[in-house]
Amino acid sequence: MVESFDSFRYIGYLQSRWRQIAASAGIAVALAAGISLAMPARYTATARIVIQPPAGADVRSSTAVSPIYLESLKTYEQFASSDSLFQKAAQRFQLSGGAIETLKRRVLKVGIVRNTRILEISATLADARKAQALAKFLAESTVELNRASSSEGDQELLAGLEQQEHDINASLQQTDAAWSAAVSREPTAGLEAAIQEGSSQRSTIEEQIQSQEVEIAGLVDRIKAGDAGGEMGKEVSNARARLTEMRRHLTDLNTQMAESEKLLGERQAHRDRLEANRNANQTALAAVEGRLRDARNERGFRGERLQVIDPGIVPERPSSPNIPLNIVVALLAGLVLPILYFTLRMNFQERRDAWEPANFRRPVRARDE
Repeated sequence: MVESFDSFRYIGYLQSRWRQIAASAGIAVALAAGISLAMPARYTATARIVIQPPAGADVRSSTAVSPIYLESLKTYEQFASSDSLFQKAAQRFQLSGGAIETLKRRVLKVGIVRNTRILEISATLADARKAQALAKFLAESTVELNRASSSEGDQELLAGLEQQEHDINASLQQTDAAWSAAVSREPTAGLEAAIQEGSSQRSTIEEQIQSQEVEIAGLVDRIKAGDAGGEMGKEVSNARARLTEMRRHLTDLNTQMAESEKLLGERQAHRDRLEANRNANQTALAAVEGRLRDARNERGFRGERLQVIDPGIVPERPSSPNIPLNIVVALLAGLVLPILYFTLRMNFQERRDAWEPANFRRPVRARDE
């Protein structure tokens, strides 16, 4: 019962002051309407750019729009809202109004439409045609800036690959020259023939040594058996002298063949190194040429492609001031603020009356009247 009684008393208290509340609302509406009508009209034109995936990308991956990818597209907001680009536009359209940063905050609004690849560029000016021209200019300049950035990146990539190709070609030419010099200055055919001939001679000499040793052994046996005379001893001496000469000749031949085999091994190892370097350079050159060919074919198709899909139209209605919205807000403020004031006043009066002596208490309504 107490809460019901308090509610009725509160409503009655507000009803007794409806004139003040209505006057507050009327004054607020009048002020809002007057100020809105006095404010200069400003028009907002919006141009839209679609951010398409790279042309060389997989179709399946281009249709998959992830939050990370959408977040990365905000990079293009910086393209459209860069200070240098807006300063260029301000000079072209003769915009004035303080510092370039302040003017940009008041005139320009750039943003990616939520969960899309659409970039919106909005320009707000007092002249509707100039606003549309400014939005269109910024959109087209953003597309050109992105194209120039992609082209510059492609040129840097191509220049790097072309330099690699040049360096590998130079190294390959040096290797070919060293190979030709090795072939002319370090022949191997003669050494191989000499080694083969020496091997044949060594086999012959070894056979002769074995035959001579057998002959000497036979003569020695005959001398021991007493079947030979003094001439047999002389033959043994001559045979041993021939055997010594054969062994000396075999030793010289082995030394000569070892030197030839060592020289042949060094020359062959040198040729093998040159051949390995040449093969490595040829493989690297083929790889760089393939990358260079792919880079030239994909030039201009690696980065996202920007396209103006809506240059905007000349706005027919001003975007500000919004007179109906301002009046509604003023009406709400004119109603809410006095109600809040009277509510606080009534609460204050009730608290004050609660502390006064009983014989000095007077009804709230009587005191107010």
